[in-house]
Amino acid sequence: MKIGYRTIKTALGTPFAIWIAQMLQLENFASAGILTILCIQITRKRSFLSAWHRFSACLLAMGFSFAFFELLGYNPISIGLMLFAFIPATVWFKITPGIVTSSVIILHLYGSGDIGWSIIWNEVLLITVGIGTALLLNLYMPSLEKKLNQYRKQVESNFSIILREIAQFLRNGDNDWTGKELTETANLLEKAKSLSYRDVENHLLRSHNHFYHYFHMRTKQFELLERMLPLVSRISSSDIHGIRMAEFFDDLADAVHPGNTAVIYLRMLKEMKEDFREDRLPETREEFEVRASLFHLLNEIEDYLIIKRSFKKSDV
Repeated sequence: MKIGYRTIKTALGTPFAIWIAQMLQLENFASAGILTILCIQITRKRSFLSAWHRFSACLLAMGFSFAFFELLGYNPISIGLMLFAFIPATVWFKITPGIVTSSVIILHLYGSGDIGWSIIWNEVLLITVGIGTALLLNLYMPSLEKKLNQYRKQVESNFSIILREIAQFLRNGDNDWTGKELTETANLLEKAKSLSYRDVENHLLRSHNHFYHYFHMRTKQFELLERMLPLVSRISSSDIHGIRMAEFFDDLADAVHPGNTAVIYLRMLKEMKEDFREDRLPETREEFEVRASLFHLLNEIEDYLIIKRSFKKSDV
């Protein structure tokens, strides 16, 4: 069983927060560990947001608790009425993730039976120790670059296979390709985009994330590849333009990498389109349908290359 970084942080941070709270001789010191558990997050951005939401909600809860408990008494009805007012307030201030954390503080204040400055100070220190410990631990996030590069290589390998299979079909007609790379690539892209978004949230000061844009670009290209397959299935292997396009797809399969060579292939594509226009007109309905499918395929692969051209080589 694999143990994740979040589990390790929780296992280390919880006893540390309790130990600090005990050293400071705080009441309800074990609650510092609860606050730490609630604040451990998977990205730096979420960590800072979580700390802000929970700290703000706790301070707000102390204000509501003092007002309701001192005016209405320390009884369960006061807690219910206070929550009727407190929860909408957290929604209005957009700090609803802090509701659970602040509930711990509310119950501490309820149990005290008398809210004074010493109790308030004790709760503020508990919040600071619990949330602060989680925040410090969340400053360290493991690098995701190695895994993202693995996803990139797998996606590029599958793209090459798909392009070669298209070339094979254009050249020889039907084959025994199972198409498993299509499903595999769709799953890989979903995982890669999710992981790259985590990488975005781990770099608070970086305005551009190359992996996030790279996998977004590959997703758009993959959608085009899926659209090409029905077109290819309608093209006869005996068509001369189909044979030439098969060679073009083979060349593309060799050029699936982070570098940007799209300009070269767009130039080749332009020459192929000119040959189409200069060729004789189709004489039969079948020839016309094949020629129309080929021309449509040219437009699709042109869009595929334009997407890549817009992606800078320095991005990955």
